[in-house]
Amino acid sequence: MFDFSHLLEFSHSHCVAICAALVPANVLSTLCAIVLVGLKRPVNQVWQASGAGSVFALLMVLHVLTWFMVGVVMLPTFVLLSLGGVCLSMNLWVILHPRSLRLLLMSLGRRLETLRASTASS
Repeated sequence: MFDFSHLLEFSHSHCVAICAALVPANVLSTLCAIVLVGLKRPVNQVWQASGAGSVFALLMVLHVLTWFMVGVVMLPTFVLLSLGGVCLSMNLWVILHPRSLRLLLMSLGRRLETLRASTASS
């Protein structure tokens, strides 16, 4: 039978290193998946980026849950849990409904161009 105590001990003893690796990995892989959707890249590329982002987000959530198991309830745990949840949600959106995300990105791009044109003319 698998003993989780060693995994929990590893998670707690290397918390700073785990977070230092998972936070940028979460943000960059999720951003990469969103950009790939916006650029209308092939589905397999989008799924690979989103799959990697989902794995990083799940690892982040599981890491934070190990701290909740031992009773550590502090601001960093909630921030990291929120980051993992948002990244996981965005990656699921990329996989399940990329068309609506692409429409949102195009709408934001048009608004940005309009704002840029209005500030350049004044």
